[in-house]
Amino acid sequence: MKKNITLPLTKEKVKTLKAGDQVLLTGTIYTGRDAAHKRLVDTIKRGEDLPFDVKDAIIYYVGPAPAKPGQVIGSCGPTTSYRMDDLTLPLLELGLSGMIGKGQRNETVISGMKEHGAVYFAAIGGAGALIASSVKSSEIIAYEDLGAEAVRRLEVVEFPCVVVIDSDGRNMYDVERKKYER
Repeated sequence: MKKNITLPLTKEKVKTLKAGDQVLLTGTIYTGRDAAHKRLVDTIKRGEDLPFDVKDAIIYYVGPAPAKPGQVIGSCGPTTSYRMDDLTLPLLELGLSGMIGKGQRNETVISGMKEHGAVYFAAIGGAGALIASSVKSSEIIAYEDLGAEAVRRLEVVEFPCVVVIDSDGRNMYDVERKKYER
């Protein structure tokens, strides 16, 4: 099913999303890869405030290319998500409701998604230039020293993605693979 979602991604909206849904996201999303996630989790462990409120937020696993003149952002295709798996649960516990990346997630993350009401979206690897066209503004909000891996606040309009794992744990990677098993 095709859905347009206006962010933030509340728990009520999460419940309406099912594995296989094609989604266009409009609103604010945040970026962060493994180096940023490590800092976010260390911040949580120290009991300090994060650089943004993760409740009902979406993190996009991306390290965008530099913007060319006249562009908001460079090509911004998804990063392989398993690199964040060991650092995801503390964010889910604080209310993170969505993640965007590519590839499988481990059982700890999937269990956390089910327990805390979150979804995992896939963006199309290799479509970074197309994805960049949905980004209307980009601002570094934390960890500027990480360069491309700094945390950014992106304002997006009709950001294309697919629900791969829903909040009930239905996993398109498993379901679709089984269709072709002999």
